[in-house]
Amino acid sequence: MSHGKKDAETDVRSIVSTAVLQELPVQVTSLDHSDHVTRIALSGHPQLAADHLLNPEIRERLANITGSVIRQLNLEFIKSTLLAEDTADEWKNKIRRRQWSYETLIEVALNLAGLESDLCRYSKQDVKRTLSRIIQALTDWVTLEKREQGGKNPISEAVVEKILTEMRKVMAGKSMLAKMAEEIEEQMDDKTAAASFVSAATKTIQQNVYYRMSAKGMCKFGNDYAVGLRWLRHLGYVQVSTNPVLAASAYQDLPDLWDSFKKELKQHPHWLDNPGEIADEIAMGATMVALWPNLTVFRPIALLSRMHHGMVSYQLNPNVAASLDGSLQDGLKIYSAAQQFLRQYDALLAWGYSNEEERGRPNIVFKVAGSSPAAVDITTAFNRLGIGTNNTVTYTVSQETTLILAAMKGMAEALKSGISITQAYETNMGGRLESHLREVEVERILKVTIERVEDKKGFLSELAEDLGATAEIHYMASLDEKIRVICSFKYLKSLSHPAFISAITGSKKDKKSKEKTSAYLSRLESDIGLAGTFVAQRVYEIFFSSRSRPKWLLHLRNMFGLSAKQAAEIMDKIDLLPASKRKPNDTYFTLAKRNLTNTEFPNHQLAVLQASRHLGFRLKAFENAVLHSQDSGVLNRLLRLNDFRRAYELTPELLGILRKVGIHGNFGRQGLAPKDWATFGSVVKTMKEFTDAYNEFKKNCVDFVLEAARAPRTS
Repeated sequence: MSHGKKDAETDVRSIVSTAVLQELPVQVTSLDHSDHVTRIALSGHPQLAADHLLNPEIRERLANITGSVIRQLNLEFIKSTLLAEDTADEWKNKIRRRQWSYETLIEVALNLAGLESDLCRYSKQDVKRTLSRIIQALTDWVTLEKREQGGKNPISEAVVEKILTEMRKVMAGKSMLAKMAEEIEEQMDDKTAAASFVSAATKTIQQNVYYRMSAKGMCKFGNDYAVGLRWLRHLGYVQVSTNPVLAASAYQDLPDLWDSFKKELKQHPHWLDNPGEIADEIAMGATMVALWPNLTVFRPIALLSRMHHGMVSYQLNPNVAASLDGSLQDGLKIYSAAQQFLRQYDALLAWGYSNEEERGRPNIVFKVAGSSPAAVDITTAFNRLGIGTNNTVTYTVSQETTLILAAMKGMAEALKSGISITQAYETNMGGRLESHLREVEVERILKVTIERVEDKKGFLSELAEDLGATAEIHYMASLDEKIRVICSFKYLKSLSHPAFISAITGSKKDKKSKEKTSAYLSRLESDIGLAGTFVAQRVYEIFFSSRSRPKWLLHLRNMFGLSAKQAAEIMDKIDLLPASKRKPNDTYFTLAKRNLTNTEFPNHQLAVLQASRHLGFRLKAFENAVLHSQDSGVLNRLLRLNDFRRAYELTPELLGILRKVGIHGNFGRQGLAPKDWATFGSVVKTMKEFTDAYNEFKKNCVDFVLEAARAPRTS
C-alpha cells in the first residue's frame, strides 16, 4: 500500500482516535511481570497493563521491571517501522502497536505521578528514577518517528491529542478536567511530544488542590460522574457515584458506549424479540456497559485497600426503591454479572501476585434511596451479604442516622457469619436540601408579593422572562403552577438574583425599604446556603467525632457480641458522603481526616479548584472543618424554617437509641420520621427527577434495540 506524505498524518490520527477497547485475553501465558505488561499492552489494553504495576509486592523492583517493559516495547516499536509498501492492515497494525506502546508508558507515568504510587508504598527515589526512564524512552520514540516521517511524529501527536480530547469531553468542557487539559497543553514545550505531555501532566496533577488535600489526608473524594475517572484517581479520588441521570450523561459524553451496548446486545438476542416487555432488563444491561469501565479504573484501589476504597456506587432502579425483594433481586443480578466480569479482569490485573485476598469480588456498593421505610431493611440486607450500600435521596439528620444504624446492623451480622464487609456510605444531599428550602421560601415570598400586584399575570411573565422561564410557563393557566416553575432551582438559583430582588422590591416606594428587603433576601440566601453543612456536621458529630466514636465502638461490641477489631472495622468502613454541592465552601466546610468522602460533580470540582487559587486562600484553615462551629445566629434563623427543623432535629425514637449509646445533646424532637420520608419535599423532587431520568434512559435503550431489531439479522 502506498501512503502519500500528505495523507499519512490524517490516516494516523484517524487510526489512533478510533481505537476501541479490545476483548480481554482469555489465557495468560506470561513469563514474568514485564512480559505480562508487554503482552497486555500489545493486546490493546494499555491502561490495564499500566495498572498491573500498582502493587506493593514489586516496590523493590519497580524500576527494574519498568526498565524491562521499556526494553520489550522498544523492540516492538522499532520492528513496527512504517513502510510505503505496507498493506493497509500492516500499516494499521503497526500504528496501533506503537500507539499502545506510547499509551502504556504514559499511563504508567501518570500512575506514578499520581497518588496511586503512595498507596503502593513506592519510594520517592524509585518513582523519580522510573519516571526519568519513561520520559527518556518516550523521547527516543519521538526521535525515531521524526527520522522516519521527515521531521514529524504523527503517532505521538495523535496519542496526546486523543488524551486531551477525552479530558475536554467531560461535561462538554465545563469541568476541572477540561481546565487541566488546557493547562497541560499550555505547559508543554513540544505540543506533539509524549514526553513533554507527561512532564506537564505531572506538574498539573501535583499542583491541583484535590491532590494536595488527598496527599495531606485532609479528606477523601469521590466523583459524581462516570467519565474522566483515571485522572481523578491520580488526584486521590477513591469513589464514583452513578444514578440514572449520570448514566444517561455518560452515553451523551461517550457515544462509543452505544457501540459497546451493541456488542452486549449480541450476547442477548432475546432482547430483540419484544424489547418493550423487558425494558428494565435492557436498561440494566446498558447501565452495566457504562459501569464496567468504572469498576476497572478503581479496581487496583479496591484490591489494595481490601474493599475499603475504590468503590463504584450503583443506583438501583428507582421504580423498585420501596421494595426489599425488588431491590435485592436487581442488585444481585448486577452483582453476579460484575463478579463474572471481574474474575476475568482480576486474572490479568493481579497475575503473578499473591492470591491470599479474594479476587473477583465486585467493588460495587448499591445506592439505596431513603425515600421510604423499606430503605432500612434494604440497607441491612445488602450489608449482611457483605455488599456495601450508599444511601441516597437523604437530606436529614434523622434519615441518615437511621440508615447508618441499619448499615451497622448488617455489617455486624456479616462479620459474625465470617463474611468480610465492604465500605458503606451515607450520602448527605445538602445542595438539594438547600434548593428545596430556597424554593419553599421563594414561593412564600413571591405569593405575598403578588397579592399586592394588580396585573398578576403580567408581573409573573416579566419575572419569567428575566429568569429565562417564559417558554415553560407559556401554556400554564394556573398562577400557582407558574410560580412553582419560576421559583424552581432550574431558573432561580439564588434569592439574591437581581431580577428576583427587583421584582420583590419594585412596588416599594422608598429607597430605605428597598435596601432593607434586599438585605433580608441576601441574608436568607446566605443562611440557606449553610443548611446542608449544618446537617452534615450534626451527623458527623453524632457518629464520628472523638467524643462519639468510642461510645459506638463499645455499643457495637455489646449489642452484637463483636470483638474490638470487628467493631473498629465497622466504624472505619462507614463514611458520610456530602453530595450535590452548589458552591466551593460546600466542600471546604465538610473536610475530615476520617469517615468522610466528599463526592463532587466535574463543574463543582472546577469551582473548588478556582477558589483555591484566590488571593489569601489558606488550605490549612479547613483541616477537619466538618467539626468547626458555624454561626449560631444562622442556625437559629434556619430553625424558624419548618422543613429545616425537620431536617436538623431527631425523632423521639432516635433520641432513645442515642441515650442508650451514651450520646447526649440538644437534638430536638421534630425530626423526619421514616413514615414521612416519602412526602418530604426534597425526597419528592429528587425521586421524580431520578425516576423520570431512568424512564427516559430506559426508553432510549429500548428504541436502540428496536432499531437493531429492524436491521437484517445475520447468522
